[in-house]
Amino acid sequence: MSQRHPIIAVTGSSGAGLSTIRHAFKFIFQRLNIKPAIVHGDGFRRYTDRQFAALLEEARGSDRNVSWFGPECNHFQELESFFKAYGECGSGVYRQYAHTGGHAEELGVPPGEFTAWQPLPPGSDLLFYEGQHGGVVANTWTRRKVDARHFPPEIDRRVGRQGIDVAQYVDLLIGVAPAINLEWIQKIHRDQKKGICSPEESVETILRRMDDYIHYIVPQFGLTDINIQRMPLVDTSDPFIARDVPAADESLCVIHFRDRERHDFPDLLDRIPDAYLSRRTTMVIPGNSLRLALDVICGPILARFMEGNNGVD
Repeated sequence: MSQRHPIIAVTGSSGAGLSTIRHAFKFIFQRLNIKPAIVHGDGFRRYTDRQFAALLEEARGSDRNVSWFGPECNHFQELESFFKAYGECGSGVYRQYAHTGGHAEELGVPPGEFTAWQPLPPGSDLLFYEGQHGGVVANTWTRRKVDARHFPPEIDRRVGRQGIDVAQYVDLLIGVAPAINLEWIQKIHRDQKKGICSPEESVETILRRMDDYIHYIVPQFGLTDINIQRMPLVDTSDPFIARDVPAADESLCVIHFRDRERHDFPDLLDRIPDAYLSRRTTMVIPGNSLRLALDVICGPILARFMEGNNGVD
């Protein structure tokens, strides 16, 4: 962690609603006159879309599962080094992934591919990371139910034996984990909207990545400073036949705080309409109050970060 170069990471699976949190933080940054370096976790993937498609086809032939959630398909070591470097000097080496045709044109690379590795632009006040592995800790390969010979030796050497701990460098780690049926609904509908794949293919992806989800996504939520779970108030018992995604006003958000002493709960309850504590460290708010709640909860934390940022080494 760093007083002069703080790091905020929002972590969770794809389709969990990370972009909603990112947009809320952009409002906070603007209000507090903070200049963030915003980095997306997709830039630390190991493979382009075409390479991953070939890997997936090979994996199906050998009856094993691969996914974007696990270390086989990600540069965990590079992500950890990037966070460490930013905390020390306010910079680091990263790259960007071209999500869409328009984004690809802006970056000057084909869709589904990466820019070259390059230093962050100078002058940021803090790092804001949004992705699947902002708090990942990977200490061993033995948890995986696959044959180790499938993995390149350099991955086994750097991740399996040495261990990875990205979370240790994060000053504010926020987890986003909707109710599991809601998460699946959001993924299926997002994939359909983007034309990525059919509902049947989305379900296949959910099943294929489940082992990595359990071992590399879920454990992060035990390390987070704040966890946000959106709980639908409509029937989602069969997520595979849902015609739409439950709206914010059809949901509640359950917000868990790891350190109660870090927050002024009476003030938070006064400023967030209809909020209440279900436990000493758990707050429940209306789903459409999430942006306000993030401002009220995280604004003071960011203000303290900036006080430290302006201090003397």
